[in-house]
Amino acid sequence: MADANYKKITMDGLWNNNPATVQILGLCPLLAVTGSVVNAMGLGLATLVVLMGSNACVSLIRNYVTDAVRLPAFVMIIAAMVTVIEMLMQAYTFELYQILGIFIPLIVTNCTVLGRADAFASKNGVLPAMVDGMMMGAGFLVVLLLLGGMRELIGQGTLFANMQLLFGPVAANWEIDVIHNYGGFLLAILPPGAFLGLGLIIAGKNVIDKRLKDAQKARASDEPKVSRRVRTTGKVS
Repeated sequence: MADANYKKITMDGLWNNNPATVQILGLCPLLAVTGSVVNAMGLGLATLVVLMGSNACVSLIRNYVTDAVRLPAFVMIIAAMVTVIEMLMQAYTFELYQILGIFIPLIVTNCTVLGRADAFASKNGVLPAMVDGMMMGAGFLVVLLLLGGMRELIGQGTLFANMQLLFGPVAANWEIDVIHNYGGFLLAILPPGAFLGLGLIIAGKNVIDKRLKDAQKARASDEPKVSRRVRTTGKVS
């Protein structure tokens, strides 16, 4: 696959076709567990690993699976990857696993994972499929972290609280008390706060996209004028 295509895969996953802000997929776990950065990071990393692993496995079997059993085979692969992640989290981050609860096994039903397996991994080689899974997972993780950071900061006045649940005792002092003696803002922690936060993130992305598009149109409209001046005067004025 050409380098230009890898660049497109990267931009699609992180921005142009982001699972959360463009495709609007995986909203149930995204909205449910993003009350803090550590919860968001735990779910985001788990989803990223599942995306990469399932994409790679689907790509490996793409020429050997018939259409009749294609989707069931994909679901079985994804379920196996999620089971591995569950066992690893139970072994190394048990408290965080308990906090995330049902939303770890529900990665199996995440439309982003199955969608990438069917739309991309089943039609491309192993390396491009893994890169696609990594970029889509990274795009999903970034939105989770933004939303989790926003809700934790507004709701509790802190950032990176309880990071030891994911990284162990070394992260016990990572918490940043941004607003001292903060009374908290309950709406930010509750589900309505998740909807409002995601809406702000999507709105911000749309504003940036519009400005980039307007700037591109302005540059495109200026190019014919410069070309005409060059043909007329022989130099750029």
